[in-house]
Amino acid sequence: MKLVIVESPTKAKTISRFLGKEYKVESSFGHVRDLPKSKLGVDVENNFEPQYEIPLKAKKRVTELKKLAEKADAIYLASDEDREGEAIAWHLLTILVNKKSKKIPTIKRIAFHEITKEAIMHALENPRDLNLHAVDAQQARRVLDRLVGYELSPFLWKKIYRGLSAGRVQSVAVRLIVEREREIQAFNPQEYWTIDGLFSKDQKEFEAQLSSIDGKSLKKLDIKEKKSAEQIVKELQNAKYQISNVEKKERHRKPNAPFTTSTLQQEANNKLGFSAKQTMMLAQQLYEGIAIDGASTGLITYMRTDSVNLAEKFLSEAAQFVTETYGKQYAERKTYTTKSKNAQEAHEAIRPTDTTIVPESIKQHLDPKQFKLYNLIWSRAVASQMTAAIIQSTSIDITANQYTFRANGSIIQFDGWLKIYSDKITENILPEFVKGDDVICTEVKANQHFTEPPARYTEAALVKALEERGIGRPSTYAPTISTIQTRGYIKKEERKLIPEEVGFLVNDLLVEHFRDVVDYDFTAKMEEDLDKIAEGEKKWQPIIEEFYTPFKQNLIQKDQEISKKEITEQASDEKCPKCEKPMVIKMGRFGKFLACTGYPECKTTKPLGEDGQPAKEETTDLKCEKCGSPMTKKFGRFGAFYGCSNYPDCKHIVNIEKKTGVKCPKCNEGDIIEKRSKFGKTFYACNKYPACKNAYWSKPTGETCPDCKSLLVFGAKNTIRCSNKECTFKKVAAEAENAK
Repeated sequence: MKLVIVESPTKAKTISRFLGKEYKVESSFGHVRDLPKSKLGVDVENNFEPQYEIPLKAKKRVTELKKLAEKADAIYLASDEDREGEAIAWHLLTILVNKKSKKIPTIKRIAFHEITKEAIMHALENPRDLNLHAVDAQQARRVLDRLVGYELSPFLWKKIYRGLSAGRVQSVAVRLIVEREREIQAFNPQEYWTIDGLFSKDQKEFEAQLSSIDGKSLKKLDIKEKKSAEQIVKELQNAKYQISNVEKKERHRKPNAPFTTSTLQQEANNKLGFSAKQTMMLAQQLYEGIAIDGASTGLITYMRTDSVNLAEKFLSEAAQFVTETYGKQYAERKTYTTKSKNAQEAHEAIRPTDTTIVPESIKQHLDPKQFKLYNLIWSRAVASQMTAAIIQSTSIDITANQYTFRANGSIIQFDGWLKIYSDKITENILPEFVKGDDVICTEVKANQHFTEPPARYTEAALVKALEERGIGRPSTYAPTISTIQTRGYIKKEERKLIPEEVGFLVNDLLVEHFRDVVDYDFTAKMEEDLDKIAEGEKKWQPIIEEFYTPFKQNLIQKDQEISKKEITEQASDEKCPKCEKPMVIKMGRFGKFLACTGYPECKTTKPLGEDGQPAKEETTDLKCEKCGSPMTKKFGRFGAFYGCSNYPDCKHIVNIEKKTGVKCPKCNEGDIIEKRSKFGKTFYACNKYPACKNAYWSKPTGETCPDCKSLLVFGAKNTIRCSNKECTFKKVAAEAENAK
């Protein structure tokens, strides 16, 4: 019997379909050894030796694998071909080899980038040795993250409150989000004006904007006030408008490279609204295998990669498919070079395992989200092997007196790769003009604008920012974003990442006292060192020691120097209503509150209102449904609510709804209100719950979709989209922010 061990049971099931009866394919269910949960698990006095143990949840599975290994003639370790997968294979090898056994099976390492019969058979025919340099790199990352998390997190518990955590990549991600929020808070909008004209020829209207005055190009902020703008409009009244220049250019728009992990997460977030975590979960399903007509096969190649390489097999198949489907003029073989200097070029980009499995042909076998992601991956990969789109750009200058307006238009002359992969290219066809033509101006108006602050990060933008700085690796982005949300450092509203109060507090503490942990360059340098370990250029223990020795010394020093009071408390003008002692503003896990300085003798606390001022209870005209007493507006850890004034004899409370002004389209009775999930995520739902369970993750606009009549919601980047996941309607709305 030949034993093949993979990580996932789904993967095992798919692979077993390709192999004969002499093979037995089993799953390890992920890691079989890890650092202990209850202690540091790293011997810092003995060259940072990791103290691995078999987790309780894995013990039963390990016992089963050992029994199978004793009966096997050969064992194939077939975990994923990345550092994590190499480490799993190494741990399996360590556990399964019993040197006392009379019969020691041959143990081989195999790896593949796609789960197809051809790829599996090729891997079995070409086994390799374990890559111990990759194992060392994974060990170094695990030990480093354990040292930071296990030693710095308790410091945060002591100085702020329990339940917080710190980490090399997660703390840098929080810093990015906090710094962007402070940029937004400090932003001072500047007023500026544009002069826009509406022109026509042969009953076709088009717009143009004032671009120069007296031959000098007009910059964005050149017209700063209404008076100047109105003066220009006045001078343009009854003016004669004439075409002063017509310029036509032909541009070739090349296709994008196939997806890497980060670009897939970005595009899935921007186009499909998927979170990084959701994208990786769906990609894992497509990789491990989907049952189609009684057989299971992997639809895409391995989804954790930073390479844009494509296999020769795919290049040939894609060329044939494009030629046969769209014509020879659409096919163009292309190879791509990864920009990241640390990319693992032996790996492949994310692509379909079989070009001929067109998304529409298997739509009935996939759930809607799987289909959308597979369609995105298939289209991007195939489009990468197609010809450039040819776009004719036209610029027209219209002059009146000393003023010149410019209109821009574009026509797609040849769609090329745009035939299968939609991109942000829209046609704007201008009338035909020649220099010297007169043109009719139907309207000139001055429009007021204000400069806008930088946009908050979406998940896509955060992944891009981390990748550009060389922070983290493909496998780390999704869990990092998930962790900082779960910890309460940030919240996600309408796909934007916003820091919570504790996020500001923890970030400021780390930036001031543990700069290396959150320093962008330091974190990127550490990633480079991990790559050099994987390449065999460096040993891992000296790198850990170089970081840990000063880190530990600083931690001991800061533990003595910093008091919890100076971080989490600030003075207030409030006096304790019970003992008259001063009250201070404290930070707790549910936000800021007032507490008496006489603690523990006096345990009086008071909530703070949404404005940050001491919350004052207000008697309302509402009557308690249970006892008839007046209801009082009170404040708790989740905000304001109505509570019975007869408390504690009557504990009846009523939530204060944050209405959006939108009627529920499902029940036509309730209102859509803003709510918070148990994980702190904002969503919008009908207030008639549980009778009506209608809910949305994005804020509804109140409009209905012109295509399917579902409710429209605010999307990312100033867009409005349909809430129906099956509908693709989306529009750019300049008024979207104002509408909010």
